[in-house]
Amino acid sequence: MRKYETVFISDPDLKDQARLDLFDKVRDIIAKEKGILLDFEEWGNKKLAYEIKKKFRGHYACVTYGGTGALISELERNFRLTDDVLKFMTILLSDDVTAEQLEKEVQDAQKAEEAEEKAKEAAIEAAKEKAVEKKAEVEEAPEKEAKVEETEEQEEKTE
Repeated sequence: MRKYETVFISDPDLKDQARLDLFDKVRDIIAKEKGILLDFEEWGNKKLAYEIKKKFRGHYACVTYGGTGALISELERNFRLTDDVLKFMTILLSDDVTAEQLEKEVQDAQKAEEAEEKAKEAAIEAAKEKAVEKKAEVEEAPEKEAKVEETEEQEEKTE
């Protein structure tokens, strides 16, 4: 089994549902050909370096997966048949990988993603606590100023 990465550019004018159907089709082909999907990144709409099929923009997606040559042939055949894909490129990342190594990589990526989410949540909580503290300080500030003014007035009266 080999590890591949395929970047493809889909038509930017596709409706969201049609684009999701295209992405699901890619996932189904990988599953049908007994491949292991490692990562599916949607990079979004970007300007193309040159005009492709009378389009100046494209919706980029990157798929990292493990599979065989038959999987690549089927995936690229489907890309050629559909008008929704403007361009695609498949790169061989690793020549000899086992299914276990790929599964471990998927699990590691999920753990890293979960840790990142927890860190974001902790940062949001810390920001909320800081905002509450600042709000309390702002509310206490007029009270402190009033007390300071009172003590100054009392000092002036005693003099």
